[in-house]
Amino acid sequence: MLTTLAIGAGGALGTIARYWVGLATARWSQALPWGTILINTTGSFAIAFFGTLTIAAGRHPASDLTRLVFMVGLCGGYTTFSSFSLQTLDLLRGGAPGRAALNVGLSVVLCLISVYAGFLAADALNHSGPAPDRQNAADRA
Repeated sequence: MLTTLAIGAGGALGTIARYWVGLATARWSQALPWGTILINTTGSFAIAFFGTLTIAAGRHPASDLTRLVFMVGLCGGYTTFSSFSLQTLDLLRGGAPGRAALNVGLSVVLCLISVYAGFLAADALNHSGPAPDRQNAADRA
């Protein structure tokens, strides 16, 4: 039950962050949902970066609970694929098939680039310089 509550708390934080980013980008999102594109892009980077950096063989291995809270909870609450889908449908229904296609293309391409960039950034950190002393880090936690 503690795991479920922790993931739920992460999801709540992700949802709040999603709301704030949506508010911050609202004025730019009239013709195309730039807020959703930004959320999906940064969420894709974050989940790959964190996931790669915190695997057992990564530079900063994390517990299963920590990984679940961040990747399932926070990222799950933050990313907005359902919003993306509805906004694309709204563009189509509103007679803007070109903007709908642009929304799909940008979202897919930018999220794939971001997930790859997140992986590369964390993988580079995993393999650069001396690894932190994992035993001492575990003792300090």
